[in-house]
Amino acid sequence: MTELFLSFPPFLLFYIGAFALVFLRGAVASAVTIFIPVLSFVVLLYWPHGEFFNYSLMGMDLVLVKIDKLSLLFAYLFHLAALIGGIYALHVKDKVQQIASLAYVGSGIGAVFAGDWISLFIFWELLALTSVFLIWASRTPSSYQSGMRYLVVQVLSGVLLFAGALLLIHQTGSVEQGVLELNSLSAWLIFIAIGIKCGFPFLHSWITDAYPESTPTGTVFLCALTTKVAVYALARNFAGEELLITIGLVMACFPIFYAVIENDLRRVLAYSMINQIGFMVCGIGIGTEMAINGAVAHAFNDVIFKGLLMMSMGAVLYRVGHVNGSHLGGLYKSMPKTTVLCIVGAASISAFPLFSGFVSKSIIMLEMLEAGHTVGWLLLLFAAAGVFHHAGIKIPFFAFFAHDSGLSVKEAPINMVVAMGIGASLCILIGSYPSILYSLLPFPMDYSPYDVTHVLTQLQLLFFSALAFVWLNMKGLYPPELPSVNIDADWLYRRLAPAVIVWIKEVVEKGYTLVIRLTSYTTSAGIKWLARYSEPQSLLARGWAIHFMLIALMLMMIIVLLFNYLRQI
Repeated sequence: MTELFLSFPPFLLFYIGAFALVFLRGAVASAVTIFIPVLSFVVLLYWPHGEFFNYSLMGMDLVLVKIDKLSLLFAYLFHLAALIGGIYALHVKDKVQQIASLAYVGSGIGAVFAGDWISLFIFWELLALTSVFLIWASRTPSSYQSGMRYLVVQVLSGVLLFAGALLLIHQTGSVEQGVLELNSLSAWLIFIAIGIKCGFPFLHSWITDAYPESTPTGTVFLCALTTKVAVYALARNFAGEELLITIGLVMACFPIFYAVIENDLRRVLAYSMINQIGFMVCGIGIGTEMAINGAVAHAFNDVIFKGLLMMSMGAVLYRVGHVNGSHLGGLYKSMPKTTVLCIVGAASISAFPLFSGFVSKSIIMLEMLEAGHTVGWLLLLFAAAGVFHHAGIKIPFFAFFAHDSGLSVKEAPINMVVAMGIGASLCILIGSYPSILYSLLPFPMDYSPYDVTHVLTQLQLLFFSALAFVWLNMKGLYPPELPSVNIDADWLYRRLAPAVIVWIKEVVEKGYTLVIRLTSYTTSAGIKWLARYSEPQSLLARGWAIHFMLIALMLMMIIVLLFNYLRQI
C-alpha cells in the first residue's frame, strides 16, 4: 500500500482531496479535510531524501520533487497547519473554503519540494490562485476588493519570478535552484519576487490589507503558508545575502508602530507577522548554519503561535462579529477557554521561557551578536519588546480584559477550542523540549537556550516592557483604540496613486481644451484669410499667365523626384 502512495508526488493527495470535495457533502466533506493531512503526513514519513519525478520539458530537465531536511521541515509544518486548520474549520460547510484550503496546502507543499525554477513557478502561482478564494469567501465588497489587490500583487510576484528564472536559465543553462548572488538582473528579479511574498518593506501591504478580510478559518491557513514558502525560498536561494539583514531589521521594527495604534486586532496580528518574518529574514541574511537553523525554527514556531492567536481572534470574530479593540473587553467571563489559550499564544510570540518563541528567537539574536552586528542586535531587542507590547499584551488585554464592553456570548465551538488546544500544547511542548524541533532542522544543533544569560536577559526585557505598558496606561499615554483605518505603505496606491491619476486627468483635459481652442482659432483665422483674399480684386482672384502655372508644376515635380531620390539613399 505504501508503495502505491509513493508512486505519486507528496502534494497530490491534497489535490485529490480538493477534487473529491466537489462531490461530497456534510460530515463526510468535513472528515476529508482532516483525513487528507493525516494520510499525507503518514505517507511523507516513508519518503527518503533525494530527487524524484524527473521529467523533460522543452529541453530542460525538471525535478518535481526534491526532498532534503530543509524542504521536509516545511512540509511537516504545512501538514500540521492543515490538520489544525481543518479541525478549527470543522463547523464550516462552505465548499469554497474547504476546496481552496486543501488545494492551497497542496500548492505550498509542492512549492517547497520543487527542485527547479519552473516547477517552483507553477506552484508559486497556484498558491496565489487557491488562496485568494479564502479571502473572497467572506463575500463582502471589501473582501472582494482586497482579494483583487492581493491577486494582482501575487501574480506580479509570479511574473517577476518567471522572468528572473528564464534569464537565469539562459545565463547558466541550469534550471536547478541554488544559492544566488545579487550581481545580475535575473537574481534581482527573483529576489524581488520572493520579497513580495515575504512582505519586504513597501511590498508588504497585501498582508495587512487582505488577511484581516478573510474568514475566521481562512486566515488560519493564510498565515501559515504564503509567507513561509517565501521564507523557505530565501533560505534555499539567498542564504548569507547581507542585504537581508538590513531588510529584516526594518521588517522587525517598523510594524510595531502601526500595530500599537491599530484597532482591528486581526490586522494587529498581520503587522506582527511581518515583525516575526523580519527575525527570520535576519537569520537567513547572517547565513551561518546556526542562523539558518534559527530562522527556519522560528518559521516553524511562528506558524503555530501565530495560528493560535489568529484562531483565538477568529473565535472572537465568530461569536461577536468583529475584532475591534475599541468595542471589545470583558470576554474572559464568557470565553474563558479561548482567553487562556490566547494567553499561551501571546506568551509564545513574546518569547517567554518555556514557550516556543524563546527557543528559536534566541538563536537568531545570539547569531546576530556573534556576527558582529551590535546595532542589529539592539534593534532586535527593541523589536522583541515591541512584539510583547502589541501581540503579547495588547491582543489578550483589549480582547478579553480592559474595559468591560458588556458583551455576553457563548464560548467558541468545541472544534475551535480543540484546534487552539493543540496549538497551545505544541507551544508549551516545543518550549519545554526544544530538542524535538532541533532534531528536524537542516543543520546539526549544539545549542541550549536555557542558560542563565539567555533566560535573565529575556525576563528583564519582558519585565521592563510590561512595566512600560502599565505606566503608559496609568498615565493615559498609551495610544487608545480608535475606530479608524490606518494605512502605511498602501498610502502609495490608496492616496498617492489616485491623486496622481486625478492630476494626469486634469492635465489631459486642460491640454485637450487648449488644443480644441487653438484648432478653432486657427480654422476661423484661415477661413477669414481665404475670404479676404478671394474677393474680386484680391491676389487669388487675378488671372495667372500659363508660364507661371508651368513653372509651378515643374517645381512640384522636382520636389517629388528629389524626395523619392532621398528615400533611396
